[in-house]
Amino acid sequence: MLASSQLRTVPSMFAASGSVATPIKPLSGEVFGALINLSGRRRFTSQRLVLYAVLAAQGEQNAVVIAREALGLFRGAHSALVKGSDTLPGIFCDELQQAYFGKLDGDAQITCFITLAERVLNAVEAKNRDAAVLLAELVGLTTPLLLVLNQITTVYEEQSKRHAMLMKKQLRGIMTDIETIAKQAKMVSFNARIVAARAGQAGKEFSVVAGVLSSITTEIDDLVKAALSGAAA
Repeated sequence: MLASSQLRTVPSMFAASGSVATPIKPLSGEVFGALINLSGRRRFTSQRLVLYAVLAAQGEQNAVVIAREALGLFRGAHSALVKGSDTLPGIFCDELQQAYFGKLDGDAQITCFITLAERVLNAVEAKNRDAAVLLAELVGLTTPLLLVLNQITTVYEEQSKRHAMLMKKQLRGIMTDIETIAKQAKMVSFNARIVAARAGQAGKEFSVVAGVLSSITTEIDDLVKAALSGAAA
């Protein structure tokens, strides 16, 4: 475990007090999918890394190269998830803040694993005497690390579900407002037709406008029903 002083600086989207700033815009389902996939990739590449580190120590050809590729993917995925990228937000909620830098101490454990894996591969390539000891330490970290990675991935999955529910709730609210406006417009259209009928010949053009307004509100009703049906799914 790394000392608290060695932890990375929390991304700037968090206030100095540790509180979470409100995201500039809601995250899309596509972004959540990318976050979950990337978090899952860390689990896969950590296992691949350890496997090929063991094979490299046993003299398997090209095993070190494959292990280094896995390490690069693992390091890159972790950096993107914590620091963010052009398409990913980094740490965007208090639950992730706690998972990486709070009780779970995920960032420190993952960084420790990365550092040790680098040492193991360097030692294996150089055929150092301490390679076996370092490798045994790396293998020993594998199961505890997987538990941490699984817990962090669960946080991403839970945030995705919570976000989806919030978006549906907001959509239903917006659609309800539109439905109310459409009903009011329909009433206006109905009253306009009555006035046009009373106006006789002079009200014909006004009647046409009222008819168009009625058609538009009917289309809006259909759209609202379809949107509400999708939001409830």
